[in-house]
Amino acid sequence: MKRIVSFVFALAIFSMVGCGGKRSQSAANEEPDSTVAFVLNSDSLVYGICGDGTAMNTLQLITDVGDTLTLSIDEANNNGLCFGGFQSGDRMAVMLKDEATAKSVINQSALLGDWVMPNPLDGSSEMGIRIKEGGIAESIDQPTLIYRSWRLCNGKLEIVAIREGGGDEEEVNLYDIVALGPDTLVYKDSEDTFEYTRYRQRENKEVIRLESASDDDMMI
Repeated sequence: MKRIVSFVFALAIFSMVGCGGKRSQSAANEEPDSTVAFVLNSDSLVYGICGDGTAMNTLQLITDVGDTLTLSIDEANNNGLCFGGFQSGDRMAVMLKDEATAKSVINQSALLGDWVMPNPLDGSSEMGIRIKEGGIAESIDQPTLIYRSWRLCNGKLEIVAIREGGGDEEEVNLYDIVALGPDTLVYKDSEDTFEYTRYRQRENKEVIRLESASDDDMMI
């Protein structure tokens, strides 16, 4: 367990450089060596499965490398940084404060699904994003914006997309998660806030209207 924690803190030192492989302007014309490339893509989150030992104020995390951590989530709860709730078997992403305390917790399983909002150009239709396992993202009724992939990075949600008319150039966006619940997903950047609800299949029920009985209907 100490091996994982020390590794996480080593990555956290470099997390300020950001995610997605972006380079600073001063080094734009320099080819980074392998160490710099590793730092630029570093992620300080610890990933694993929510264990059966999870309780109201503690999270049991069975990490991807096989360690079992029992973490207090009081601080994360108090700071509004617990997203998606907890259920045994769910895949979790946790940022550690120390080996016994979670700084933030994101339920990755709760992120999966179809998320929609009213189309601002046509209130009668919906548009949104489909978040799938394996880091795959797809657009829902957004022909001018094609989502390609998603991932979590240092507690933020990274979404890669291509815009119509932009060629094949990928657009990498980082968002702060504001809320995540069974039917709610809200994330934001410095300019916009995106508020989604989980898509529910609407049943088309045919209404059958019966005519009132007449005197003729009673005649034999």
